[in-house]
Amino acid sequence: MRRLMRRRTLLRAMGAGLVAPGLAAHSLAFAQASRIATVAVLFAGDSDDDEAAVRPFFEQMARFGWTEGKTVIYDRHSGKGTRQYLATMASLAAGREPDLIYATTTTLTAAVLKETDTVPVVFATAADPVAAGLVASLAKPGRNATGTYLVPGDASARRFALLRQAMPAVKRLGAVFDRATQDYEKRKAAHEKSARAAGLELVSAEFTNFEAIAKIFAQFKRDGLTVVEITPSFALIGRRREVATLAERNGIALVAHRIEWAEAGAVLTYGADSGESHRRAAGLADRILKGAKASDLPVERVQKYEVAVNTRAAEALGLHLPQSILKGAVKVFS
Repeated sequence: MRRLMRRRTLLRAMGAGLVAPGLAAHSLAFAQASRIATVAVLFAGDSDDDEAAVRPFFEQMARFGWTEGKTVIYDRHSGKGTRQYLATMASLAAGREPDLIYATTTTLTAAVLKETDTVPVVFATAADPVAAGLVASLAKPGRNATGTYLVPGDASARRFALLRQAMPAVKRLGAVFDRATQDYEKRKAAHEKSARAAGLELVSAEFTNFEAIAKIFAQFKRDGLTVVEITPSFALIGRRREVATLAERNGIALVAHRIEWAEAGAVLTYGADSGESHRRAAGLADRILKGAKASDLPVERVQKYEVAVNTRAAEALGLHLPQSILKGAVKVFS
């Protein structure tokens, strides 16, 4: 507070002409360098659950010299996987006028950009940020947001190939699509194409409200489906432990696109390296906090992929993953 008062006093003095220009510039630079920055961090689910997944961001920020409690304060906000809470949370985060907002999903980013066009926003997204309306272009964002983009590439094709390797008896696969995601139709078409190429019959189910998931899983069970893919969704990633519990109750093995799903109970995940995404987002945040403009920083594309498995979930369903899958996993949860 004393630092902030000194900075305000200095600015008033400069405006009144009471401080020499050279001394003013030096003093203001010192005030800016010594102040504590505030970064609002928006999580899809509970911050306690999501903290571990976003830890690479905090660790990389610390490497840049942003030490929590000393040079930066993180204002954490939990989305609880509930869309009805989004606008309130985004408004609260933006209303506190932090130095920067870090939004960890596409949906969170879209919500906060509706609330502010001045506070810099750094995002981590698995959806095309141009198609989602977050930036004008990857090279020139053109507004108060930039971030990292987990490029899907042929991820679904590779995921289905791994599934056939892990569970060769599977011929039919359920898939859950969130109609509220910005690119769900494009994503659904890509998944259907990948499934056909892998020799799998894809049985799709769509939802808008989370409450429909229990009914969808129950129907999958009645249809004899034992493996279900979870596609990107703010509502599902934010409540992934509930989803994993519902799947286990219905004898369903989950496959998904992010390592957080494997930690929560998905048998197999394959997707872009979210840790790398968070680390690179920290690099963008560091540059913005040091004076760069978000509109001038190109969106960084992450194309490094990783496999993760959960052997406890597999064993609970009577599945035994082959060594070829286990050896290729960057993380094995047991």
